[in-house]
Amino acid sequence: MGVKIMNDANVVLLSEEAPFDSEKWTSREIVEETQELNRHFGSAKVREFHFDGVHIIDCTADLYENILIASEEILPRVMMLFVEQGNMVTSVEGMRKSLAFSSKEHNLLYTPYLCETAAVSKQRDIQVFGLSYTPERFLELADHSGRVLHTLANNVAGNKSVLLADKINLQLTPRMLSIFAEVRQCQFKGGLKKLFLQSKAIELLALQCEQIENGTRNKENVAAQKVATSDLEKLHHARELLLQHLQEPLSLAQLARVTGLNEFKLKSGFKHVFDNTVFGYLSEQRLELSRKLLLDTNKPLSEIAEQAGFSSPQHFSNAFRKKFGVSPGKMRM
Repeated sequence: MGVKIMNDANVVLLSEEAPFDSEKWTSREIVEETQELNRHFGSAKVREFHFDGVHIIDCTADLYENILIASEEILPRVMMLFVEQGNMVTSVEGMRKSLAFSSKEHNLLYTPYLCETAAVSKQRDIQVFGLSYTPERFLELADHSGRVLHTLANNVAGNKSVLLADKINLQLTPRMLSIFAEVRQCQFKGGLKKLFLQSKAIELLALQCEQIENGTRNKENVAAQKVATSDLEKLHHARELLLQHLQEPLSLAQLARVTGLNEFKLKSGFKHVFDNTVFGYLSEQRLELSRKLLLDTNKPLSEIAEQAGFSSPQHFSNAFRKKFGVSPGKMRM
């Protein structure tokens, strides 16, 4: 398997030959690896786990320029991609279209072909969680596991490309975000760690299928039929602006002016597409960021409150307790 990273001018920035190691994928014992990359075009930290036909990858990155990552001779696998933070466009051989991912989006796909690319723009704080199954392992899990998995399994068994959500990506749920945090904070070792990660991998697959099976597939999917394409793009832009300015958010008037929507369309469209008000969504994202900082860092609560955009530690503590049912201090413990 070869991996190349190129810039906008197609100049190769990094090229590596990474032969496929089937022993890691089929290992009965968990194989854990951590890699760090620091180059002029960006930095990244990657943690990977292999066991019993399962591959879990957790990646954080900062990019200082636009890049294109091209992989060849990859293993055919069922891939689940969860983009917590960042923007990227993936192209997989055998798929009729590219997949554009924004923050808090996910999807599942399978293709029997061996090439894929990911175009990632210059940006900071990229956070991506990936989960893959070998076709054989996926088919074992899909047996008698519901309508959605049955449909996916038929395509996988027939070596046909398939997408879980074929029109627009699904939205990450609070439970999915909690699972990512639990995986990162896992203290188990050896066989217990394998058992723990296996349970989380299966839960993520179930949660993905639930969004389709219960008819709750991405609310944007329904909204896309009722909101003009141009307005939908502007609403996505408004959401990205909110995420970029958590500490000092733009006012409704500013958001409307920057995105080219009037305030009525901004408020009604945002509620319709994202199932929340503009500032309700902002509050949710502030709380999710603060929870992540609590679990992933040793920063004091006052600094976390400030970084997440709360006006005071007391305001932060009250909102956090109301959302998660525990105080920030107890969450960290």
